[in-house]
Amino acid sequence: MANDTKTLFRPFIGAETKLREFTPIPLIFGTLLGIVFGASSLYLVLKTGLTVSASIPVAVISITIFRLLSKIGLKNATILENNIVQTAGSAGESIAFGFGVTMPAILILGFNLELINVMLVGVLGGLLGILMMIPLRRALIVQQHGVLKYPEGTACAEVLKAGADDESLAAAAASGSVEVSKTKIGAKTIFTGFGIGLAYKSAMSAFKLWKEVPERVFGAPFKSGSVSAEISPELLGVGYIIGPYIAGLMVGGGVLAYLVLIPAIQFFGGTTDVALAPGTVPIKDMSPDEIRGAYILYIGAGSVAAAGIISLFRSLPTIWSSIRSGISDLRGSTTASSSNAPRTEQDISIKWVAVGIVLLMVLIMAFRSLHMNLLGAVMIVLFGFLFVTVSSRLTGEVGSSSNPISGMTIATLLLTCLIFLVVGWTTPPYYVTALSVGAIVCIAASNGGTTSQDLKTGFLVGGTPKYQQIAILFGSLASAIVLGPILLQLNNTGTVYVPQTTTELRANVSELKDRELMHGPQADGKSYFTWHHTDSNGETKKYLVNDQGVPVYLVDPGINGTVDKRPDGTSVPKFDAPKAVLVSYIIKGILDQKLPWGLVLLGVMITVVLECAAVPSLAFAVGVYLPLSTSMPIFIGGMIRWAVDLYLRKKLAAQNLTEEQFNAETDKSPGVLMASGYIAGGAIAGIVIAFLAGVLTDTNKKIEEWAGAHNPFFTGDSSNWLSLIPFVVLIVLLYLTGREKILTSRNKQ
Repeated sequence: MANDTKTLFRPFIGAETKLREFTPIPLIFGTLLGIVFGASSLYLVLKTGLTVSASIPVAVISITIFRLLSKIGLKNATILENNIVQTAGSAGESIAFGFGVTMPAILILGFNLELINVMLVGVLGGLLGILMMIPLRRALIVQQHGVLKYPEGTACAEVLKAGADDESLAAAAASGSVEVSKTKIGAKTIFTGFGIGLAYKSAMSAFKLWKEVPERVFGAPFKSGSVSAEISPELLGVGYIIGPYIAGLMVGGGVLAYLVLIPAIQFFGGTTDVALAPGTVPIKDMSPDEIRGAYILYIGAGSVAAAGIISLFRSLPTIWSSIRSGISDLRGSTTASSSNAPRTEQDISIKWVAVGIVLLMVLIMAFRSLHMNLLGAVMIVLFGFLFVTVSSRLTGEVGSSSNPISGMTIATLLLTCLIFLVVGWTTPPYYVTALSVGAIVCIAASNGGTTSQDLKTGFLVGGTPKYQQIAILFGSLASAIVLGPILLQLNNTGTVYVPQTTTELRANVSELKDRELMHGPQADGKSYFTWHHTDSNGETKKYLVNDQGVPVYLVDPGINGTVDKRPDGTSVPKFDAPKAVLVSYIIKGILDQKLPWGLVLLGVMITVVLECAAVPSLAFAVGVYLPLSTSMPIFIGGMIRWAVDLYLRKKLAAQNLTEEQFNAETDKSPGVLMASGYIAGGAIAGIVIAFLAGVLTDTNKKIEEWAGAHNPFFTGDSSNWLSLIPFVVLIVLLYLTGREKILTSRNKQ
């Protein structure tokens, strides 16, 4: 089937067509946009543990900016140049996610967050993920076309086609790949969806006009059972694009977590006044979200890890085929074979890929600040290849927004720490080594998934793969270098130095080496020794001590710190970094031999049961790990797609299409275009709001206070129901567009 799809498929710009593509301005512009979007994504992941895909917003901005520049006499960008912009610009978000999930764990574990380490992890992980994805492109992007949907990549391609300039449209029409009239109709649909998504998300998240996550928590006899939905346009759009089957599997996992496991934990554990590990408070006093954080995340991580490994074994034939193709390219030994390939089939030479991976291994071992050795470097390459493959494939199934990179990071840390435990590496310095392995693999998997989405976009619009691969390598390098200092600055901004009056603690100065100056408004110009002390509860804290070993200040970091006011009463921003907390717990849990293996194995067994029942386990496992509020709007979007496809089957019945042809036809339908607009508009609004939240703190607080006091759609007993009204409007508009009842009626022939 995949081969038939490859034969039938023709990109927007044919392989024989030459069009401006890899030029300096789009590359630089995309890199700058990647840094901007990466910074806002970093802020968001530190606050909530979540990010949104940046490719579509970058593509929309690129189209708009170049179109405006063309009105003042400059040359408009071609669709292939805009594709380079979104490819380079997408790297920042994936780097930011890896930073936010892993790097703050260093602070939680009680070590200093060093700039050189952060930048090294970003550069090494980002480049490794891209290089490892290159040999997989033919297998996953080309041969699996029509099987793996790559929803954000497909949506981004529709955005690029809808905004194509006249030169690109002429080239597309000349190659016989598209009807220009249909593209213009698509532009109207997608930009309408973009406007609706942007306005909706802004009204909900920025102006607090209605509640973002309506929730119903049940009481006895079903205590702690809950149903919730994050009623956002981007998640609804993702659900529509991935379709009902995968969306149904995801929500099934969420239902198991929130309507079976959490109530069961409350039922069996809520009768005792004692906290049950790994929880720190009695279960009877926990909310559903607290039970999820203490127990379900471990179950979900085990399920995702097992499903990911099973997915890898299932993918081995595809992977082996890709490796053989790469070896065949290598044996060709001449550059002529690559240059003679069609433009749309030209990758970076596998020779350079192999050299790059070996060089990265050498660099990983060479930088002593990472505390890495040969075993660590080998684990990074092995786990990196494993999870880049899983991430790239899973991104094609459920999309970047639902790709559980943090689950893969957890699996990496589990395996790494178990190996360390076997060889006896359990002292605190090895915490940093384990975290470095996990962080590099996390960023590699994240960037591998992003690269696969970008290459899917390029496959659909007719881009040259090697130029895209160079563009995202360039974007990753720049983002890693710039986002590292931003991460440290966010931490320093919220750091509070708490004066110490106790005389019970005293450090042995002869064992201390590092000295440090205070930063920010509390800086006194003095130099202090730094001392990391672990208390009786196993919590490591950082102190600044004088030359006599007496602690003068407790250093409460901006990331995962608890003190939100300086001694003078000034408020400071704090970042909870929820995923980094979990990462730190896993490292200490295994190396201290305190990990709740029972919960992890429960997750593994859930995956085993699903596989025994012939149910694809990976999407379901993702649903167990993610909040139900995330899976629910995706499921609703999938159900809308199901209803629209019923209509389209009747409409297209006379054409006697095969299932593959029907899927290809519906993937270009007005509903997919509207869903793409929802994703783009909601994502841009979410990123802008996240960025402004750190600047307009007082304004945001006043808006929230007003909404809490006066807006029944935002707070109060009726808010859960009233807030669904605008979401229903969003659903109806998407359904009517899919049924061709609106936006396309005037254009029907």
